[in-house]
Amino acid sequence: MIVLSSPLRSDADGVRVRDVVRDVVGELAPDELPLLDAVARFDDEHAVRMLVRGRNRREPLGFGVDEIAVLLSPVVWAALDEAVRHIVGSAVDGVAGRAKRGLRRLLRRPSAPAVLPRMTAEQIDHVCSRVRELAAEQGLDPDETTRLANAVAARLVAGDDDGGSRQ
Repeated sequence: MIVLSSPLRSDADGVRVRDVVRDVVGELAPDELPLLDAVARFDDEHAVRMLVRGRNRREPLGFGVDEIAVLLSPVVWAALDEAVRHIVGSAVDGVAGRAKRGLRRLLRRPSAPAVLPRMTAEQIDHVCSRVRELAAEQGLDPDETTRLANAVAARLVAGDDDGGSRQ
């Protein structure tokens, strides 16, 4: 079995996005863990592209899924990816950032895992709002949308102090 994440980062930088996604999905939709295991071999940038592309097209993601209900994995990962990009700022999107990504692809080196820094209550609220928006766009019912947003908020508040998915 491929494990999506190694132990959570315990430094002051925060917790890896893939760890938060795995924790939330494991709690609310454990049947999606094989999907996360399938994308585990890719870096975060490629994994989120695969998950979001599949979500937007409403097509199976190529892992033998015949019917797709609403998948939580792409919703959570997309919202957290957006949060990291927003919090870290435009430095990643600048010319130097694009050049680095291009060189990394050329040399076939994976990008470093996306890490969520400790977040303020306002930032967590923003992430939860985005989770609700994405979940609603995908047709998740309002009660499930609220459960998902609450689970994400709880995991972000806990940070890496809760002993989450240490595997």
